[in-house]
Amino acid sequence: MNVMVLGATGLTGHLVVQQLLAREEISKVVVPVRQPMSLEHPKLDQHVVKFDDLAAHAGIFAVDALVCCLGTTIKKAGSQENFRKVDYGYALAAAKLAREQGAKSLILMSAIGASSSSTIFYNRVKGQLEDAVRKLGFPYLSIYHPSLLLGDRQEHRGGEELGQMAMPLVNRVLIGPLDKYRAIKAETVAEAMVNEVCGLVSAEPAERVVQVREYPDIIALAG
Repeated sequence: MNVMVLGATGLTGHLVVQQLLAREEISKVVVPVRQPMSLEHPKLDQHVVKFDDLAAHAGIFAVDALVCCLGTTIKKAGSQENFRKVDYGYALAAAKLAREQGAKSLILMSAIGASSSSTIFYNRVKGQLEDAVRKLGFPYLSIYHPSLLLGDRQEHRGGEELGQMAMPLVNRVLIGPLDKYRAIKAETVAEAMVNEVCGLVSAEPAERVVQVREYPDIIALAG
């Protein structure tokens, strides 16, 4: 199976890339990037692209599955407009190109609380992206709804760093229907995504599958 990872330099994306490269079910891992990654591997196929013109690189999207971990913050993007361009525009453009080139599966990193009707801008954009990719007709679509992601980021995110310190304690009281709000390690999310993708090699669904994966499901998939 050939798999593309969008957002390959991010917290979860780079873990997905590393784990995919180690799996024998995977023949090639395609990564569109702004700048070359230092990682080298015989199965890694890097392409430096302009994300504002992904259509110019349509050929690289001829993969079996797309794992989309692309995401930024409003602070890093500089404005709500730029945030939407990345988290909605780039992600949707890539999903469209992959589907047009024959990709059958999309594993999408979204967020807990994502809804196109949300009053919270971040959640609303994530929900709008979910609505849009549902219409693309991927035979297999799996949408991940993690809460706070735990892990070492390259960029400084003060609020998230405080959350990471508090969440191990908070997780203990998030039980029952509240467990979907538990913080989760990015490595665990990556493991779940990779296991899900590799599982499609031998068990391609006979009917269209569209599902949302929250904390308990992600933990179970990660094994």
